[in-house]
Amino acid sequence: MFALTEDHRDIRAAIREIAEKEIAPHAAEVDEQERYPSEAQKALTAAGFQAVHIPEEFDGAGADAISTIIVIEEIARVCASSSLIPAVNKLGSMPILLSGSEELKRQVLPSIAAGDAMISYALSEREAGSDAAAMRTRAVADGDDWVLNGTKCWITNAGVSTWYTVMAVTDPDAARPAQGISAFVVHSGDPGFVVGSKERKLGIKGSPTREIHFENCRVPGDRMIGAPGTGFATAMATLDHTRPTIGAQAVGIAQGALDIAVDYLRERRQFGRSLAEFQGLQFMVADAAMQIEAARTLVYQAAAAAERGDANTTFLAAAAKCLASDTAMKVTVDAVQLLGGAGFTRDFPVERMMRDAKITQIYEGTNQIQRLVMARSLLR
Repeated sequence: MFALTEDHRDIRAAIREIAEKEIAPHAAEVDEQERYPSEAQKALTAAGFQAVHIPEEFDGAGADAISTIIVIEEIARVCASSSLIPAVNKLGSMPILLSGSEELKRQVLPSIAAGDAMISYALSEREAGSDAAAMRTRAVADGDDWVLNGTKCWITNAGVSTWYTVMAVTDPDAARPAQGISAFVVHSGDPGFVVGSKERKLGIKGSPTREIHFENCRVPGDRMIGAPGTGFATAMATLDHTRPTIGAQAVGIAQGALDIAVDYLRERRQFGRSLAEFQGLQFMVADAAMQIEAARTLVYQAAAAAERGDANTTFLAAAAKCLASDTAMKVTVDAVQLLGGAGFTRDFPVERMMRDAKITQIYEGTNQIQRLVMARSLLR
């Protein structure tokens, strides 16, 4: 039947309890002070929720894609910044899971599964955002090693992570730019690896976003992911698995905002009546709930399709991320409206949720790019 398993429901109950008791109380302060949510990382690691997707053979929980989605969604419901801990661990490690050697997997993944390390994903550059294949970061073979030079930007959790999956050009003369790109795993202790200053952002302020620099950064040859020239294909395959996680983050943000708005409408009185009795406001929450449920269903469908390797995975992943993030933006804006003047203050979380929702329409491919991906999938 079309329903979550009992295990999925148990995971939701467990992560929701952790989120509400140990993450939510710090969410406003994390945003206000623009500091890393260390309480969330500690709580998630203690419960084994920081990277549930890592397979059992690499000391992980071996959770399926739906379980991972549920974890991210429930954390995002109270703190979007904290939800990027499991989300980015999946993003950074997915290229290794898809294309890495057995030895590389055993070198990197157990430390992430144990919570001793985190991993970030480095694809974008200042002049290579949506056009990622135009990247300028270079990797040149030197004996058994590779030497990287260049700069990556918009790197989520940079400076916190120990490992970084990095795309770099190894063959600048390739027939097509994408065919000259390779993937590497860089360690924060590698010589020549430098972390830049934090970006000043609209939302998700608790998750540091930084540039990372490679200044003759020497990486052992056994840390190349897959064969030379396959990095861009691995990067795109990774997004089929991780765009639904951004959809889950967006669904969680939207659900959290709607929950707050519904509670407010029940409690607030105007003109001698509860706000919940006004039909115009009832329509707003009904629309929000309908849109969230539609987005959630598509996100779960996309995650399951990616795990099965369905032929329409690329379309579904793009559609899920696009629909869910557009929904999150609309629902959070409406939640601020439903709370009126109170919603415009930092006394209530909905203004933070509105700011946090915006990035879900931008990262892991803007929603304009998602529509291109969907159209090309349909018209091929």
